[in-house]
Amino acid sequence: MFRFASPEYLYLLVIIPLMILMYVFTMRVRHKALRKFGNEQTVATLATETSTRRVLYKFILLCAAILCIIVGIARPQFGSKLKEVTRKGIEIMIAVDVSNSMLAEDFEPSRLERTKFAIDRLTEQLSEDKIGLIVFAGDAYMQLPITSDYISARNFIREVSPNMVSKQGTAIGAAISLAARSFSPGSEGSRVLIIVSDGENHEDDAVAAAEAAAKDGIKIYTIGIGTPEGAPIKIGNDFLKDDKGEMVVTKLDEATLEQIALTTGGSYIRATNRSIGLDEIIKKINEVEKKDLTSTVFEDFNEQYQYMIGAALILLMINFIMIDRKNRILARFNIFK
Repeated sequence: MFRFASPEYLYLLVIIPLMILMYVFTMRVRHKALRKFGNEQTVATLATETSTRRVLYKFILLCAAILCIIVGIARPQFGSKLKEVTRKGIEIMIAVDVSNSMLAEDFEPSRLERTKFAIDRLTEQLSEDKIGLIVFAGDAYMQLPITSDYISARNFIREVSPNMVSKQGTAIGAAISLAARSFSPGSEGSRVLIIVSDGENHEDDAVAAAEAAAKDGIKIYTIGIGTPEGAPIKIGNDFLKDDKGEMVVTKLDEATLEQIALTTGGSYIRATNRSIGLDEIIKKINEVEKKDLTSTVFEDFNEQYQYMIGAALILLMINFIMIDRKNRILARFNIFK
């Protein structure tokens, strides 16, 4: 496995395009100045030792050296050994409703954005648990398989949007069935599914899917986000309207979410503007018996920065030795006659 131990230094690579722009600007100023003395070909004939190619070669060498130095201080490493790590934890699959109703703004800035923010905060609290992500609307899709890589989880969560699904609707049952098939073998007894939705299930029998999940030892916790009064759905700058031209109002359906949770021995929480409810659920999840979870990780990373720094030193030495004018002695040996 390859990685950078200090990837933040890679931002310094922006220096290279800036140097290229500066070089192009300098050469244009130089040519403009030469034209003041007369025709460029005539000037070149008089200044026989001048070499624009050498100036270019020296610049390329300098850029290559800086590139090697930046990559070197970012500390490239290769993982040389695989190791299985066993730790106590729970597998948590989060299913997020991404139907258009989640764009309602009874939660600021919207139901979906508040959900994403809360899940992002949740990943910061996890240490030994594994997490996965499912998005669903008219159908369910695996967004992130069960993993202990919280950084990847946070990146995937930030990208969640209704554009991820081609079919609108709310198929909670499909999300439950997909989650039940996605837990790791041997994790029985430590499987948790958290569903975040407004509960307006229109596609399937979510309760039946929850009963099947309960037989597999999966506990489902549901979070209802939205208000009973409902709110219009804003898509872009317009509000969603039905076939009659009337504004569609989406309301929280708590009954379905409560029944799903109770079927598996979990619990239901209604989100508020102060708290989505994930913190409360995590406290309850920690009461679940944690089991040994096995992960395969790389260890003994070998540092490779010395090769990049060495290459940079060689390039700088060549750049230092090379003069930007033609060498009179070497010019006598014309090997390309």
